Amino acid sequence: EVQLVESGGGLVQPGGSLRLSCAASGFIFGSYDMSWVRQVPGKGPEWVSTLDKNINSGDGRIYYAESVKGRFTISRDNAKNMVYLQMTSVKPEDTGGYYCAVYGSDRRYYWGQGTQVTVSS
Repeated sequence: EVQLVESGGGLVQPGGSLRLSCAASGFIFGSYDMSWVRQVPGKGPEWVSTLDKNINSGDGRIYYAESVKGRFTISRDNAKNMVYLQMTSVKPEDTGGYYCAVYGSDRRYYWGQGTQVTVSS
């Protein structure tokens, strides 16, 4: 069973930093691209970033939404089945629920319960 557990959210002031973590289990972590998605109540999910499964071999790529490029950094630790999102220079519009996600071999997306990020002074 695929399980994704996000953590690290909280209240942060504009311009501040936060590091989100996602613990993955139930699948061969190193064989899948991992993503972060965020959602604000009343709006649809917004893709944030994707990290290629081959990143550690030098062949993979990293993708960011324009809204977070240069401020957020996605990374993964295949030995620990973890994926991270380092958020810097956060803005109020970064407020939302953050979810790590994986596209499974059964052609469906999986994500966890999410972790809430609130950017406010």
